[in-house]
Amino acid sequence: MNNQILIVDDEADIVNLLKDYFEINGYKVLTARSGGEALRKVAYNPGIIILDINMPEIDGLEVCTRIRDFVSCPIIFLTAQVEESDKINGFRVGGDDYIVKPFSIDELGARVEAHLRRERRHSVKTQTRFSDDLVIDYSARGVYYKGRALSFAKKEFGIIELLSMNSGQVFDKEHIYEKVWGLDHEGDSIVVAEHIRRIRSKFNEVSDHIYISTVWGVGYKWVG
Repeated sequence: MNNQILIVDDEADIVNLLKDYFEINGYKVLTARSGGEALRKVAYNPGIIILDINMPEIDGLEVCTRIRDFVSCPIIFLTAQVEESDKINGFRVGGDDYIVKPFSIDELGARVEAHLRRERRHSVKTQTRFSDDLVIDYSARGVYYKGRALSFAKKEFGIIELLSMNSGQVFDKEHIYEKVWGLDHEGDSIVVAEHIRRIRSKFNEVSDHIYISTVWGVGYKWVG
């Protein structure tokens, strides 16, 4: 059973309190202090997410909305609000549970345990990366922008997979060719450059964001 927890809250005291509690109880803990950071941390495939609703910029409801079609793990909302409409909204976007601040940490711990026990039915996880409005589903080998599927050829997706799973790392054209085309082929930098051009062209059709950056004289890196 995956006992890795992602704790998302913009209040440092709450994050630190929950981190200490769950680590003492044998859990692996990831933390995020904003909705944007939470979207990035979801790529580590937590077994359960504790998610504060009231955060600036990207709030918990929006985070849940963006990830729910791609992440099956339980999501427990934390909030200071007690209106029934808030609870209904949380469940509608895919939340599994709801606990109101201030809360009993032991009760929260018990709820986490209960959800993880029931989660055995979701034993197969999909590895997914979120980058703003872009979603890369590695298991399904699909790329989506604002929910719209983008079409990439096999080798194009192979390059996206290699670069995005090693975000920030620079790969030269020979290394990309070796990894994507295989060791049985001789490297061809022109082929790699043309595939990168086509990938960028498809991204440019839907977004102005630069996902693959050229490091002149060295190679390419993922910056999404």
